[in-house]
Amino acid sequence: MPLKLSLKPKEAVVVNGAVLRNGDRRGTILLQNHARVLRQKDVLDPEATRSAEEHLYFAVMQMYLTGETEGQLYDQAVSAIAAALDQTENKDGRAHLVDISTACAAGETYQALSLCRKLLKATEAGNG
Repeated sequence: MPLKLSLKPKEAVVVNGAVLRNGDRRGTILLQNHARVLRQKDVLDPEATRSAEEHLYFAVMQMYLTGETEGQLYDQAVSAIAAALDQTENKDGRAHLVDISTACAAGETYQALSLCRKLLKATEAGNG
């Protein structure tokens, strides 16, 4: 079953590491096979990472977009998890980090990225 992406004018999407930008009008893309897709709103610029949680999101995002589940990017994610754990005293925040770590170790990078999004939202709300 294809994945249907509806894009706003000028909206970008990353597919398997390639940035695709829509033109001046609303558009639709159908992906016929498995691909790593991330909408522009979910892409974090490395210059924008300020907190340990944002550094973690960026590291996991790189793993997801490249499809790498071991090696240097995995090591960066592990370091980012450790740094976030050092700075997090909240029980729920620590539980989120353990879940992210488990997903990364299992190679489930999309799930780990989704958990990172939840962690960022909780942190912004003061619950992480």
